[in-house]
Amino acid sequence: MTIKKSTVARCAAGALGGLLLVGVGTAAFAAYPDADGTSGVDVSVDIAAVQNGALTLTVDGTATTLAENGSTATDRVFTGALPRVTVTDTRTDVPAGSYWYVTGQAGDFVGTNSQPNIPASQLGWTPADIAEGNGEVAPGGEVVPSNDSPTQPGNNTGLVDGTDLLYMALDSADAKAVQGSWSTTANLKLKTSSTVAPGSYSSLLTLSLFEDSF
Repeated sequence: MTIKKSTVARCAAGALGGLLLVGVGTAAFAAYPDADGTSGVDVSVDIAAVQNGALTLTVDGTATTLAENGSTATDRVFTGALPRVTVTDTRTDVPAGSYWYVTGQAGDFVGTNSQPNIPASQLGWTPADIAEGNGEVAPGGEVVPSNDSPTQPGNNTGLVDGTDLLYMALDSADAKAVQGSWSTTANLKLKTSSTVAPGSYSSLLTLSLFEDSF
């Protein structure tokens, strides 16, 4: 406040002096402010990124191919592997009770030559065990093709709905941000009838990372 008052006083005195000098016709004086006597100051600042980290999902590849394996006289079976899927959590500030999970959902297999679609329900998977961590993350359960025999009650649904591939296994009392990186893959199995139309087919398997809280 003191500085502001002092500045105003100097400006008023300069204006008043100018009027008096002009009135008596004396020697010229420097106008206020003096345009030839100014200088500039470059003002710079470095703003660092917020160091709260991130929760991310990465996949080592965008495609995989199934090969015939285990077909019988009545069924044709094709198997393969999901590219490696990794979740990394580097966050340091997440509310208690938060947890994340990765799901997979497939679309129908569409033929390149107008063959009838193969339903997504005929594709299943078996997630691999998790090598990293100390039990805070677990793999999802096996999902069997709908036209196959279930290995657990009711799990022969195929990948038509969001099905867990990987999830945080902490209970509600301990769920919170756990820094680390966890990876898994899954064995894929497509089962069709022996009368399936020959040709090339493709399906989009969508992997999604979600976060929720208790």
